[in-house]
This record gives sequence, C-alpha cells and structure tokens, in this order.
Amino acid sequence: MATAKELKDLSTDDLQNRAKELRDTLVQDRLKRRTGSLDSPAEGVQHRRDLARILTVLGQKARAAKAG
Repeated sequence: MATAKELKDLSTDDLQNRAKELRDTLVQDRLKRRTGSLDSPAEGVQHRRDLARILTVLGQKARAAKAG
C-alpha cells in the first residue's frame, strides 16, 4: 500500500474509494479466518493499518478544508 505521503497527493474521492475497498477486504479476511482458509493473518493486520492510514489522511484533509 501507499505511504501517507503518497496518500496526501490523492483526491478525497480516491481515498474514500480505497477505504471502501479495504473495508470490504477486511470483511473477507474475517470470513476467511472463521472458515480457516486465511492464508496469512499478517495480511489482515496490514489491511487494518492501511485503512487507518487512509482515514488519518482523510481527517487531515477535512480539518484543513474546514480551517481554510
């Protein structure tokens, strides 16, 4: 996934789309974990971190737009 620096260059719509995709991926990861077919549990951790990174950048953009 992209770094926070790269994410800051993306538009808000792109970030929201990526966040939605990651949420869907996390749901699939949870289902795979329950059925025992999850290949690597570390992928779920990485997906959560990527989602948090995107949500952080979205929050920063929202605060910047509100302030300026």
